[in-house]
Amino acid sequence: MTTTQRPDTLHRILDYSSRPDPYPLYAELRETPVAQQEDGSYVVSTYREIADLLHNPHLSSDVRNLAHPMPTHEGEATPAFINLDPPEHDRLRRMAMRHFGPPHAPGLVAGMEGDMTAVVNSLVEGFAGKEQIDVVDDFAYPFPVTVICHLLGVPREDEPRFHLWVDALVNSIDYNPKTDPKEKLENGLRARKDMRHYLGGLLEQRHGQPGDDLLTRLANDDGPDGRMTDEEIVSTAHLLLIAGHETTVNLITNGMLTLLRHPQVLQRLRDDPGLVVPLVEELLRYEPPVHIIPWRAAYSDITVADTVIPKGSQIMLMLASGSRDPDRFHEPDRFDPDRRDNQHLGFGSGIHLCFGGPMARLETQIALTELVRRLDRPRLVADPPPYRQSPILRGPIHLPVEQS
Repeated sequence: MTTTQRPDTLHRILDYSSRPDPYPLYAELRETPVAQQEDGSYVVSTYREIADLLHNPHLSSDVRNLAHPMPTHEGEATPAFINLDPPEHDRLRRMAMRHFGPPHAPGLVAGMEGDMTAVVNSLVEGFAGKEQIDVVDDFAYPFPVTVICHLLGVPREDEPRFHLWVDALVNSIDYNPKTDPKEKLENGLRARKDMRHYLGGLLEQRHGQPGDDLLTRLANDDGPDGRMTDEEIVSTAHLLLIAGHETTVNLITNGMLTLLRHPQVLQRLRDDPGLVVPLVEELLRYEPPVHIIPWRAAYSDITVADTVIPKGSQIMLMLASGSRDPDRFHEPDRFDPDRRDNQHLGFGSGIHLCFGGPMARLETQIALTELVRRLDRPRLVADPPPYRQSPILRGPIHLPVEQS
């Protein structure tokens, strides 16, 4: 059975005018859990179907399995492991994880808590005497950028260079050749090339050198799986540098915006800092940093909710819609930090479950706890605030807040 849907629903979600509140449109999408679009792709919007697909071995993350190639992946000779399938995905992720978390470096993220707190304190102290701050520019961006640069071994002073590259890359993720200027794609491809060249130069300096940063460890490690090639290390570092701050910026900013819209919860967090752990989980469900996985490929014909998706088809997974599915979550449009059984899709699921999820959680827990504790009667200047262009990595581009 082929299920179709009003084609304007997805178009309206992708349109910038919907960025402040796409959730009513997600509800519209969920009326048709699997919907074929005009271009032959399929949109999946309900929790159970998304979760099943994220664990389905017949779904591919490798662009080469699409019947029609993706222009945004042109020239990507060595994909990052997020764009690969087993066994290559498993090998590269395992090699990176040796130096990032369990089982080989179980204390890495927890051991960064002191340094994270020091960075947060320094940024918050910069608010002194200011009647208005921008949560993004003054806090939510510089904090995770500083952390990921330290972890990878990327000079913090080079941030202005890669900031421009990251912006161009993120802007090109949702490139549509029918509606977008070719310049949008070209800028993204050029930025990917420039960033990889930059990271390759840093990597050359690390071979045979001692050091605790991730680039140095990957450059000199011979583990059970051998050693990554330089191209594989650059692809991994490229992924972690972008994902290591872009999503966390959104999570912190969306979190502060949500708390300012729910002053009773803000006061609860101020009175009980321990609330921050379940609160961040609810944020990942209610206002996630990543709304859409823009494509997966069907290895073979797949049947999802009585709809047959042909081999090679592009499948778009609407994560944020799934996390607001009333068939899975009670009163899904209510922000409830006391919510139980909160198996949200904020970090995806399956073999591609967000690699940096533990670090993003800890960063956001520290950030929100300190902001709430130290800002004096914070108030939104504009609601809704201005949003980034991307419907995929959704969050405010600025969040001006007044304090007494």
